[in-house]
Amino acid sequence: MRHEYLRYIEKMDQVMLEDLMAHYGQDVWNYAYFLTKNRMHADDIAQDAFIQAYRHVRSFRGESSVKTWLLRITRNISFNYMKSAFFRKVFLMGLAGPKETSRSAEEAYFEKEAANEVWRRVFTLPAKLRETLVLHAKYQLSIQEIANILQIPEGTVKSRLFTARQRLSKTLGGADESGTEETRLV
Repeated sequence: MRHEYLRYIEKMDQVMLEDLMAHYGQDVWNYAYFLTKNRMHADDIAQDAFIQAYRHVRSFRGESSVKTWLLRITRNISFNYMKSAFFRKVFLMGLAGPKETSRSAEEAYFEKEAANEVWRRVFTLPAKLRETLVLHAKYQLSIQEIANILQIPEGTVKSRLFTARQRLSKTLGGADESGTEETRLV
């Protein structure tokens, strides 16, 4: 509810943008990373997401939370980015090029998280299931908010969550039916 005033403004100023970035920057970056599985692309996408939010603040109608709005922008930019020829060329060149030697704080954090067996298993899920599970467990969005971001019916969100939890339960050695693996994701 902190940034709901955005629906009433015509143009965002630098202070508002910096506040949004401070409050939601890590969530936007994390979501971009989950979609692309590449830190450099996540950096670019997160930056683009906030630029788009800055330029198009009038499009925020307040029908969802600011966080949901930003994650939807991030998702759209991520998919457009991955479809572009530039992305495919850079990604392929990145596979053949030298590895980075220095790590940022975000990279160190995600390397630590990637070591967690549960997250490795989440990454093995199909994209649709993984994305739905991450939005629910990591970002704690409601079924309705996830449906809004993904532009799918709420029943489909529930079905994907059920299927994702079932598959994780099987790969993690049969956690109990109550969904305890979900609590490990947060």
